[in-house]
Amino acid sequence: MKTEDLRELTGDELEQKVQEFKRKLFNLRFQKVGGELDNTAELAKTRQDIARTLTIAREKGREV
Repeated sequence: MKTEDLRELTGDELEQKVQEFKRKLFNLRFQKVGGELDNTAELAKTRQDIARTLTIAREKGREV
């Protein structure tokens, strides 16, 4: 998700996005262990999305 798109979200929406990304990361890890994950770069991308979202939330003064 692009930074510009995240900046337009409210604090509650950012919290929801963080939870959504964490769920996605959890599922990707299980797929990796099970040998089902073809694109392992998706793990890094999802971790970056989580970090990006948390950074924007903190910039807005919102603790997630």
